[in-house]
Amino acid sequence: MKADLALYGGERAIAPGSMKPWPPVDEADRELVLASLESTEHSFGPNCRAFQEEFAAWNGNRFAITTNSGTAALHMGVAACGCGAGDEVIVPAYSWSSSVTCVLQHNAIPVFVDIDFDTMLVDPARIEAAITPNTKAILVVHLHGLMVDMERIMDIARRHGLRVIEDCCQAHGATFKGRQCGTWGDCAAFSCNQNKLLCSGEGGMFVTDDEALYRDAQALWSFGETRSPVEERDYHAYALGWMYRNNDLTAAFGRGQLRKLDGHLAQIEENANALHEGLLGTPGLILPTVPANCRHNWYNYVVRFDMEALGHAHAPGRYRDRLLEAFRAEGAEVGVWQRFILPAMTVFQARNAYGNGCPWGCPHARPVRYAPEDYPVAARHCDTHACIIMALRPPNGPGLAEATARAIRKVMDNVNHIELDEAVA
Repeated sequence: MKADLALYGGERAIAPGSMKPWPPVDEADRELVLASLESTEHSFGPNCRAFQEEFAAWNGNRFAITTNSGTAALHMGVAACGCGAGDEVIVPAYSWSSSVTCVLQHNAIPVFVDIDFDTMLVDPARIEAAITPNTKAILVVHLHGLMVDMERIMDIARRHGLRVIEDCCQAHGATFKGRQCGTWGDCAAFSCNQNKLLCSGEGGMFVTDDEALYRDAQALWSFGETRSPVEERDYHAYALGWMYRNNDLTAAFGRGQLRKLDGHLAQIEENANALHEGLLGTPGLILPTVPANCRHNWYNYVVRFDMEALGHAHAPGRYRDRLLEAFRAEGAEVGVWQRFILPAMTVFQARNAYGNGCPWGCPHARPVRYAPEDYPVAARHCDTHACIIMALRPPNGPGLAEATARAIRKVMDNVNHIELDEAVA
């Protein structure tokens, strides 16, 4: 009944204060961070070096460089793979903005490819049509913690002589055919931002097995110098360079959280399974698909609404937002992750990242089309999706996931009472 919904004054499904904050911080984290604080090395210090070594060992990489953000690590990958003026990098039409602005940061040109609706990832079947003589690399995004079919990606890249950069910023611990993300392509980037499954507040990690790429990425990371901060430096900039290094306090926190990461991943998987079981058969919902050869890390649990079945195909985004109001009224934290497809971003519609039309105005660049209507699958996903994040994170257990599922089902079972433009008393 309409009166049962909290949106109309009914009782909430989830009591206030039920959700505990992420990430869990314990005495081991405090000891590492306080020891760093009380030391004399607060910039790139011993915790940074240890964090790199420990992460490389955990993920199975030869080399790792700790950075001040996942975005920095992505830019390092673009630069290390030799992408520059006029070069094109294939990217998905739906992701976070950093997945494509990192290409612009090195004066290269993003070329968008639509996504596969079921997986929400770049559609490998559409990639070869986007390859031109200017294409230098494919940047794949393991979005929401699910890996792209990397066998197909690597086959395409090998046949066309292209580099592959993995955006693993949301994908710590995700696997494809039993192999970790960040170990398939030429190089990869991880984020350790507040929301990530390996959280150090801010920060990131660049990884590779290729020593030449490692050296080139390291140069960009430290002012364009060819020697790292732990080596004897001559302070010459030999190429374009930024200051992307991490600091010791942040790395100390990251080390503490890395030691707990496997346990966190196991708890999140248990919580996601409880949520999924609770949502099975819910009318109007399209639940996430996980291919049999993938391990999802459930950074985001993403549902889509069947707007045809719900009778709101004419205004999917607006009705989705109305449903979110109802979920939140019940106490369920359900949100929208990204509200626009990337080709619709102002920087691509204006084609003016640096002024004077650059990098598209570069004499080495070819014309590239950025028509949003060319990416209908990404647009459909964008307008119909919602995500559950923090309810799955430790120290929360499956009880909160089950309660979230009940709250969502309560709304969807009474969805015929929720109108698009009604006024709520």
